[in-house]
Amino acid sequence: MAIAVGDKCPEFTLKDQNNTTFDIQSVLGKKIIVLYFYPKDDTPGCTAEACSFRDSYEDFRDLGCEVIGISSDSPKKHAEFAAKHRLTFTLLADTEKKVRKQFGVPGNLFGLIPGRVTYIIDKKGIVRHIYNSLTNAAGHIKESINAVKSILHEEA
Repeated sequence: MAIAVGDKCPEFTLKDQNNTTFDIQSVLGKKIIVLYFYPKDDTPGCTAEACSFRDSYEDFRDLGCEVIGISSDSPKKHAEFAAKHRLTFTLLADTEKKVRKQFGVPGNLFGLIPGRVTYIIDKKGIVRHIYNSLTNAAGHIKESINAVKSILHEEA
């Protein structure tokens, strides 16, 4: 069953681009999390999305967020992708697609292409916003910033 707005973020651990184990519990409850699933490193749409998150990373940090990208690529592939495009945020390797399944991230084009979905998770670990668009990679950044600002406004 797919994660919906109002659901608690599932617990998981994955290897990051440095081949270090990353536990989502290390940031849950401390920061707003922008968790985005994307199809594959070094493809045009995914590169555009990652570079847009990179270019807006300071804006997210200023808002108290942690940006995390997840695909089924290996830690080594993530490391190459991050170095090539100067990505400053965490990339997680969901090589067995277990976390993608935990979240219920839908595939597109008859399931041939993994989906591109962004989840905004508040400091209580609750999913507050979901944006699903395979073709509008840049829209994920705008949607995420607006959702984070809305959460912060509610908390103020």
